[in-house]
Amino acid sequence: MGNRLSKIYTRTGDKGTTGLGDGSRVDKDSLRVETFGTVDELNCSIGLVLAVVPDGAVHTCLTRTQHELFDLGGELCMPGFTLVPEQYIDRLEADLDRFNEKLPPLKDFILPGGSEPGARCHLARTVCRRAERLMVSLAKIEDVNAASLRYLNRLSDLLFVIARILARAAGGSEVLWVHGDKRGKPEEP
Repeated sequence: MGNRLSKIYTRTGDKGTTGLGDGSRVDKDSLRVETFGTVDELNCSIGLVLAVVPDGAVHTCLTRTQHELFDLGGELCMPGFTLVPEQYIDRLEADLDRFNEKLPPLKDFILPGGSEPGARCHLARTVCRRAERLMVSLAKIEDVNAASLRYLNRLSDLLFVIARILARAAGGSEVLWVHGDKRGKPEEP
């Protein structure tokens, strides 16, 4: 599948276009390219989470997710090609249920943070939401795999739950949002 690059630079994109997996060329700022570029950014964000998470269930889950995101990026790069099956969503849902059952129920909104791993995971979650929004826009003008859209939706939920787990595991705690009326007067610098 695909070509092997013997040289990293090809000069074929010097005029602002890029090649898709089906051989067609599109502008580098096309919605399709923006979408798979954001999926790539999401994959990198998950790599930042993995850099600070020890081996274990979360690490295994996120490593598998990186491979699945590569499939999703490939699918987006090849219009009409499907690489993301329903079982990817089933696995995300099973992981979500398994990880979430260990957490206390939410009664308040949580601010991104609590620990470095948790904050990194929250950042990955926001990139995932952006990728999902872009895919929704792309689906309005081109055919996209409906399973891929559901995949990103579940993945953002999973990243939220994992961020909660990581905040607690790193000795931190979840930072709960407090409405401005209840925070009181700001401290002087």
